[in-house]
Amino acid sequence: QVQLVESGGGLVQPGGSLRLSCAASGSIFNIYAMGWYRQAPGKQRELVATITSGGSTKYVDSVKGRFTISRDGAKNTVYLQMNSLKPEDTAVYYCKADRLTGANVWGQGTQVTVSS
Repeated sequence: QVQLVESGGGLVQPGGSLRLSCAASGSIFNIYAMGWYRQAPGKQRELVATITSGGSTKYVDSVKGRFTISRDGAKNTVYLQMNSLKPEDTAVYYCKADRLTGANVWGQGTQVTVSS
């Protein structure tokens, strides 16, 4: 099994920054990509950014130029650096691991609130 533990959420003013972390443990050998998703109240969960084991990244248009996804293979951790945060970025952010075999795995989520 794979376990994902997210951290780094919180309350920040518009224009501020936060860095989210997602630490993976367990049977991580068959993870080929990891990503960050978010879900705002009353809205569907949406993809924010993904990174493959080869380092290829993808972003939703609304965060391009502001958010950066990265990974530390030695620590089995994926990060989401969020800059120039806007109130519309407020959501619960979830980490997801895509596996070659077996079900994909989700973290428990971390709240990000952007408000003055």
